[in-house]
Amino acid sequence: MENFSTDKLDLAARFVNTTGAHLFLTGKAGTGKTTFLKELAGKTHKKFVVIAPTGIAALNAGGVTIHSQFLLPFGSFLPVREPEGNYTDRFGFVSQLTLARKHPLNQIRRDVLKSIDLLVIDEVSMLRADILDAIDYRMRSVRRKFNIPFGGVQVLFIGDLHQLPPVVKDEEWAVLKQFYASMHFFEARCLKGAGMIYLELDRIFRQQEETFIRVLNHLRDNRPTLEDIRLLNSHFKSPDEIRQLKDCITLTTHNYKADEINRRELNLLAEKSFFYEAEVEKDFPENLFPLPKEIELKVGARVMFIKNDTSGLSSYFNGKLATVLTLEEDQIVVEMDGSGEEYVLRKELWENKKYQINPETKELEEEVIGTFSQYPIKLAWAVTVHKSQGLTFDRAIIDVGQAFAPGQVYVALSRLRSLDGLVLGTRIREDVIYTDPKVVDFVKSTDQQEDLHQLLLHRQGFYLQDLIDQTFEFESLLQALRLFAKEHDSSMEFEDPEMQKAIPEIYSHLEKEGENTRKFRAQLMMLLQQKEREKLQQRLEKGMEYYLDFLRKPIEIILLQELKTEALSRIKSYQNDLSELELDLLKKYIQISSVGKLIQHILHGETTGKIGDFDQEAGKMRKEMLSKLRMENPELLLPSKTKTGRKRAKNPKPSLPSEPKEKKEDTKSWSIRLYLEGKKPEEIAEERGFALTTIYGHLAHGVRQGLIPLEDLVDPSTIAEIRAVAGKYNGLKEYYEHFNGQFDYETLRLVIYSEKQEKED
Repeated sequence: MENFSTDKLDLAARFVNTTGAHLFLTGKAGTGKTTFLKELAGKTHKKFVVIAPTGIAALNAGGVTIHSQFLLPFGSFLPVREPEGNYTDRFGFVSQLTLARKHPLNQIRRDVLKSIDLLVIDEVSMLRADILDAIDYRMRSVRRKFNIPFGGVQVLFIGDLHQLPPVVKDEEWAVLKQFYASMHFFEARCLKGAGMIYLELDRIFRQQEETFIRVLNHLRDNRPTLEDIRLLNSHFKSPDEIRQLKDCITLTTHNYKADEINRRELNLLAEKSFFYEAEVEKDFPENLFPLPKEIELKVGARVMFIKNDTSGLSSYFNGKLATVLTLEEDQIVVEMDGSGEEYVLRKELWENKKYQINPETKELEEEVIGTFSQYPIKLAWAVTVHKSQGLTFDRAIIDVGQAFAPGQVYVALSRLRSLDGLVLGTRIREDVIYTDPKVVDFVKSTDQQEDLHQLLLHRQGFYLQDLIDQTFEFESLLQALRLFAKEHDSSMEFEDPEMQKAIPEIYSHLEKEGENTRKFRAQLMMLLQQKEREKLQQRLEKGMEYYLDFLRKPIEIILLQELKTEALSRIKSYQNDLSELELDLLKKYIQISSVGKLIQHILHGETTGKIGDFDQEAGKMRKEMLSKLRMENPELLLPSKTKTGRKRAKNPKPSLPSEPKEKKEDTKSWSIRLYLEGKKPEEIAEERGFALTTIYGHLAHGVRQGLIPLEDLVDPSTIAEIRAVAGKYNGLKEYYEHFNGQFDYETLRLVIYSEKQEKED
């Protein structure tokens, strides 16, 4: 799509950059939502991650799936602190309690979620309210801000509610309806009273024909006229007439119908079949494949590009149609529709990403963990309406007589540039054109929203106050230090006295500054309210200089502590929490570095965008500080007297020569003993510094030995369901796939291996 700018797109950028308000950016198909998202990285100073409800949506948005970023189990979420058993005896539900206890976040994801200022959720029409509440609970927990939606992080929702809706099974809805009026994301509890801004883009770039735009608007708003239906149905053609058409794609409602058409048309071609295999590297699971791993083609086949040209030459775009001209084992030549140009295909690369914190610079980064390389085309005599979302066609056969979801007819028709390109394979009936009444009510409710420009000014005022209030305070750091001390002080008696004093020293350093920060904040707030911009800027600059220097000491102390514990063993939990403290300190340092320029931009009415390389500067400072600490502390290279670096027990009882040595407890027995003493698997994993999967492996050994009843670890109904197919497969992966991911590997391992043991006995 060509570069463009509108008043509302500029407003959207201002809401993101100069407020902390949650924003729902919506609009009809073709209004520029996707372009806004793709350009966001170059237009905001905020650190953000992009998530989406499905794998394909995440790939298209350049982000990751919601479930992978938040480690959510597949199923439904109940927004309560009680056990889910209080509400249902069905499998597949978790509450806040069980999400925290049974599905804890790992350190990488915790660090990422603590570092961001903005969370972007694309394709929100498919986002369920309960999943959004699960995201909210994760964010509040990780950021230790339980009274603020999403732990204080701004959320940008992007999508069109008039397109494909969230999917919920009847048995799930039977339970979830106790908490939600519908499954649309706007019903989530976390949004009640959160003040989400509704911003609808209204300039359409895909269609220019006034009549067609009017019809589409009527369909979208659930008010088609008889004249609209007559106009659309005037484009109906019989099967015989359709067979005469060439180079025309069919949009249909069901996968099986699209597959049948594509397979039938391919078989009708008398040419030889060629097969092209994708190259899959590292971690790229099959459910994320943007194309089949193997593509079958024949000369004459109709194909569609499913990705924009990444070469920069704009030779094709997502949805561009073509016909195969020649095929060889390692070459595909197509003729482009419209221009008739011959084009030699090259493979495109799709990346499976995850977000992480760079261990050296502590900056937020994307890590590519797997790739999928394939020719970016698929058979295109037909495609489903669902998979056509985001595509644009000059001409298409629309077959939506069996539309089964709200918005399907609208999505299908809105793929076209004009009515001239419309061919109806089935006549459109009024009863298949409908919009969910909950969506209609929600959109109507936004009519009461204040003028967007006035809202922006109000939200900017709140944001300026929040910037001052949250930047120049150390209570959040003190709270993190208190929590750290509660978790570790009693068990971390280090042999090095300096290590023992490190955390209390940081605490004392920050605590002494409490009164000064309170006075300084009050001064800044007064200057802000009095609109004394010049004096405000002067005070900010002096305060920033003072507090940046002030923070260098605790950052240096924490870095030295990390260096000293680097080579120690069995203190993984301590090291992880040290890393979190460092991230908190660095985030505060970056906040203070950037606040002056950010406030200046907002007061001068600028969009802000990129305002400086503050993250890189903080990363550079950190590296220089580490280098200096290593030079000043050569003893870091010497081994500790004990592997853990902790004090030896005082006055150990001497062993008598005649006494036999006590047999060392093996690692599995250790975990089993802790479990029998009443500790949960998660607590054992944390205490011992092992992955939770390892601990479950140890406990499975206890089950096989008869020390732990299997029912203690796995629900009896789950045991029965898994045992019904025990022995059918050789590996756990096959069982996992058999149950479509319903049971995790730990549960499968416990049940399958205990079943094997019982048979052997």
